[in-house]
Amino acid sequence: MNFLITGAAGFLGSSLANQLAREGHQVRGLDDLSTGDPKSLSPDVHFTRGDVSDRPKLWTLLQEVDVVYHLAARVSVPESVLYPRDYNNVNVGGTVALMEAMRDVGVRRVVLASSGAVYGDLADQPLTESLTPAPRSPYAVSKLSAEYYVRTIGGLWGIETVSLRIFNAYGPGQHLPASHPPVVPHYLRQALRGGTLVAHGDGSQTRDYVYVDDVVSALVAAATAPNVNGLVINVGSGTETSIKDLINHVLDTTGNKAEVIYNAKTSGGVSRMRADLTLANQKLNYRPSLSLADGLRLTLKRDARFK
Repeated sequence: MNFLITGAAGFLGSSLANQLAREGHQVRGLDDLSTGDPKSLSPDVHFTRGDVSDRPKLWTLLQEVDVVYHLAARVSVPESVLYPRDYNNVNVGGTVALMEAMRDVGVRRVVLASSGAVYGDLADQPLTESLTPAPRSPYAVSKLSAEYYVRTIGGLWGIETVSLRIFNAYGPGQHLPASHPPVVPHYLRQALRGGTLVAHGDGSQTRDYVYVDDVVSALVAAATAPNVNGLVINVGSGTETSIKDLINHVLDTTGNKAEVIYNAKTSGGVSRMRADLTLANQKLNYRPSLSLADGLRLTLKRDARFK
């Protein structure tokens, strides 16, 4: 098959692109390289640097494409609080521009990488797709808006759509910005350095950490799965892990001692998150294969930054 992946040089995008290329598909990648690294891509991936809102460039890249994976997005929750307009421009505006270009060229299916963050702080656990989202950040609002645009425009223009609400993905090659880094690689790096692990709140808040290979398996399945048009589907591990337990896993995996500080004055964000995977299992035959302990070990083994 012929695929276009937006955000192809990013953490999830490059893992997906390389997997599809290994399977023998023709893969085109688009990324503005604001956070991505083209060196993470296989030579078999045809990479183009550019903006997801550049419709003439999209028209060229979309020729003869069977399925588009839309992963291009700004992804930091704290940053979105500071720059909501930027998040709206990229995550919502870029999505609409892509859908217009797909309509113009005649591409028949798009898989959107959405986020478990759209649910917000809901009491009902595990989180099922039928729950009413209650987003708590501009990032989450932008992802929910992208879901609605994709599904609505898809219905109007005859494009099959499926949105995957990906929970806390982690693994080798995850981007580590200086400010607001993702918690898993940040804790691993701090522990290996003998640094301090700082937890917001009391550490009792839970998240659903899912290893990158499991996320990629769901993305691959979504390209060809039947009877998924218009659906949103959770992709996670199905297990909730507290920040305290994550810290213990990180210290066990690295074998290092590190000082742990709980900052009660700062919010730990939503209190609980656990993905219900019933729909993913039914529609994508999705079963997460790696526990958090195994995923952390693989991350250390495969990521050169942790050597």
